[in-house]
Amino acid sequence: MLLAEAGCVLLGFFLYISDLQVKVIPTTEGQTVSLMCSTSCPLTENPAAYIWYKNGEFLYEDWSPWYQQLVSSEEAVTYSCAIKGYEDLRAPEVSVGLDDENCWSVNYVSRRICALQGSSVNISSEYLHPENQQPKSKGWYKIKRSVEEDAKELIKAAGRVEYHDNMKNHHILTINDLKKNDSAEYKFRLQEENGEWKQPDFSGVTLVVTGLTVKFAPSAVVTEGQRVTLTCSTSCPLSDNTNYIWYLNSRPLTLPENQHKQLVLDPVSSQHAGRYSCAVKTHNIPSSFEKTLTVHSNTGKWTAAAAAGGVAVLLVITALIVFFWLNPDVMYENISAQSTEQDDHHYSRLHFSKNHKEDLYSTLQTAQ
Repeated sequence: MLLAEAGCVLLGFFLYISDLQVKVIPTTEGQTVSLMCSTSCPLTENPAAYIWYKNGEFLYEDWSPWYQQLVSSEEAVTYSCAIKGYEDLRAPEVSVGLDDENCWSVNYVSRRICALQGSSVNISSEYLHPENQQPKSKGWYKIKRSVEEDAKELIKAAGRVEYHDNMKNHHILTINDLKKNDSAEYKFRLQEENGEWKQPDFSGVTLVVTGLTVKFAPSAVVTEGQRVTLTCSTSCPLSDNTNYIWYLNSRPLTLPENQHKQLVLDPVSSQHAGRYSCAVKTHNIPSSFEKTLTVHSNTGKWTAAAAAGGVAVLLVITALIVFFWLNPDVMYENISAQSTEQDDHHYSRLHFSKNHKEDLYSTLQTAQ
């Protein structure tokens, strides 16, 4: 990637000569390069417009400081910019183009990767070097940001880290059995014969290693009849085509194909109570830790009400017994003769229906 007036410089090089400059966001052939007309000192007011020049000629003006151009290896063109009203104070020209024969450059297939703990990941880079110069060495570096940046070369540990360099201008770093502390930024570098390392100034590939966690909404403690949503949660988004497996009390649930990361219980019943966990179908890795869903029965409310009513009745009966014990004459005076017709008894028939156990899975739904 050529980003200077002459020669070839590393990707991501920014040219600062005067207060106004063209800032270049690098790219590869066939893609769009972004140019920004920026200043190293704050402006007292918003510019009326930015004016762009291509090969010294007026290109266009716009209120935005950004300009985009499709990169081609056929020719290199120069760009400059100015603020309207100050056209005589142009930024230095910057040449934008591709020069495969003279450039050292590195690019990445993906800039951000989310991977599951215990799985494997491939981090890919593409690079260019001059035809008459072969890289003396190639290496990946892991960058951890703490008090100060610590960059160290990745050692090919047995079974954990592998390098694949069997394709032209393509290098792959494979990390197996991912751990949480593998989350970091990874950069690829090339070394010239003179020992100088070539690497891009812009950021490398950010790897985020995540585990699986079951989350309940609205709560892990609910009442029968409510709607409960279970989510197999991660700290970063996995690919959209990820299939999930749900477990209840360590047994897999039979659910439709292409299971979603969310499981809906609507309405929830006592049969849904238990320990839930989830896993990703395409990876041979452990499932999440189990989380318990507690479902309270609606009959509990009626039981409490009945108990309160029973206490009240007992108090009334006790009061009556005490009253008649203290006043025995009142009791005998108010006793009336019972009817001799004892044949017309009234009965209340109690019918106990069989408890048809509802199919557990009939109320299991996957989120649409």
